[in-house]
Amino acid sequence: MKEADNLYKIRHSLAHIMAQAVLEHYPNAKMGFGPPVDNGFYYDFDFGDEKVSVEDFKKIEKSMYKIINQKQEFGIFYKNLDDSLTLLKEMDQPYKVEYAKELVETGQAENGELSFYQNGPFIDMCEGPHIHNTSEIPPKAWKLDRVSGSYWRGDEKRPMLTRIYGLAFESEEELKDYIKRRELAMQRDHRKLGQELEIFMIDEEVGAGLPLWLPNGAVIRAELEAWAKDVEFRAGYHHVSTPSLSKSALYYRSGHLPYYAESMFPPMVLDENTEYYLRPMNCPHHHKIYSFRPRSYRELPYRLAEYGDMFRYEKHGSLSGLLRVRAMCLNDAHIYCEYDQLKQEFAAVMDLYKFYYGYLRLGNFRVRLSLHDPKSDKYVDAEDEWQFSENIVREILKENNIDFVEEVGEAAFYGPKVDIQIKNLLGREETVSTCQLDFVMAKRFDLWYSAKDGTMKQPYILHRAPLSTHERFISFLIEFWGGAFPTWMSPNQVVLVPVNEGVIDYANELKEKMIALGIRADIDTSDDSFNKKIRKAVTKKNPNIWIIGDNEKADRSITWRRYAVQEQFTVSADTAIEKVLRLRRERIMDNFSDVEV
Repeated sequence: MKEADNLYKIRHSLAHIMAQAVLEHYPNAKMGFGPPVDNGFYYDFDFGDEKVSVEDFKKIEKSMYKIINQKQEFGIFYKNLDDSLTLLKEMDQPYKVEYAKELVETGQAENGELSFYQNGPFIDMCEGPHIHNTSEIPPKAWKLDRVSGSYWRGDEKRPMLTRIYGLAFESEEELKDYIKRRELAMQRDHRKLGQELEIFMIDEEVGAGLPLWLPNGAVIRAELEAWAKDVEFRAGYHHVSTPSLSKSALYYRSGHLPYYAESMFPPMVLDENTEYYLRPMNCPHHHKIYSFRPRSYRELPYRLAEYGDMFRYEKHGSLSGLLRVRAMCLNDAHIYCEYDQLKQEFAAVMDLYKFYYGYLRLGNFRVRLSLHDPKSDKYVDAEDEWQFSENIVREILKENNIDFVEEVGEAAFYGPKVDIQIKNLLGREETVSTCQLDFVMAKRFDLWYSAKDGTMKQPYILHRAPLSTHERFISFLIEFWGGAFPTWMSPNQVVLVPVNEGVIDYANELKEKMIALGIRADIDTSDDSFNKKIRKAVTKKNPNIWIIGDNEKADRSITWRRYAVQEQFTVSADTAIEKVLRLRRERIMDNFSDVEV
């Protein structure tokens, strides 16, 4: 058995042990789901009028240790639906009754039977797996963690349950390490730093999942977008701009209606009962631009790029800062190419991903080949084309020596895709970027080109978004960098800190000169002490702090202090300005201490 499988069993078993302990103290509690998760486990309970909080953890954990020390064995048995319902009703577990009926009625229960696990007196409807004996739980490698609310089945219209989370690992050392990393992640949480550094805000009157970019955030967005556009221009992309809404007919043609309807905002009825939708994707608009006039093979590959606004109706419970929002701006592009160009273009996209992630020092990423599920109705019904397209992407990854894993059921509805997975500070994977092979839209939008042999052919289409949305990508940058952006991206590139009133005129002279050159500079003219001004500039993650005293004014110099670099140095003002211009011009990643300025 693999190590990960063993840890899964430990976490799953702890969920049952916790539920058993909870029922000892709250015998009227109703159980929901209790699965293992990436860092431990949780269980959902309906406590009725009783309230459970972290203050109750001590007594629950004490009971859990007692259960573990009893060396209870996990045993499995099976029952048909009628017998299962009888048992669950005797246990007074209505949520389990509902789920048992669904499992059988939808054919998810093998042979119409449901599996139950029992350890000691505790019984739970569960498919497993579990450890053999509670004595296999590593000592001091787990703890109850927190309480939150969770809707039954994730449905806002269903009852709100109490979710108790626990942490679990295979050793006490791993648990302590995770807790330390989580403390760092909490310090770097983009929602926390986003407020402290005045990057973005969420206002309930505006709406959940609709971030407002503050001046600092608008600068970061603009710099990131300008860089991407420069890179894409050199890679042969044509930039376009398209509207954020369209008639419903466009999305029926693309398939977003009905395939994607549940993730779209409701329609607006205008122009004599014509429906308009806020777009969830930029793709249909780009296909329309391709079809603007006849195309020749000489134009291919034809690459269209856009930072386009999109809108998706994410469920309220899934919204999280900038990571998951309802209004977003995607670093989108579509490549229309011939079959013989397909592999080269796909490889170029993967190289672009490597360049971006390496340049920004985001660490290693994992590649996932996301395939369709032939049993699901959320994909276009064209099995031969699915197999053909998935094999092409698989060949591309292998020919370019790119390690990947395959996952069924994660494809786009119109074709397979490569997902770029990056781990956050807690080691949890998030999908940041994608590259999709589309075998559907050329047909739906009647897209053609005249081939070299004089025939008319339909292009292959690649969808790619290496820098994801502004929202998601900047949330990653904030957390990976702890809010310390390089000079070229920083909202305030130089902060001038005068030592006394007598040097403010010199500081103003330098500020005006820098602003005229396009450098974002400011002076701290507050009544704070010099030391407090320095602390404030450091807390705000300013990349370059220029200290100006009487000596600096006399020598027309500045004393330079870089963020996260202990040593400071004195240099002429003209030289310092030239250095900042170079940091901007060359987009140097000077937010790392190993970079010389």
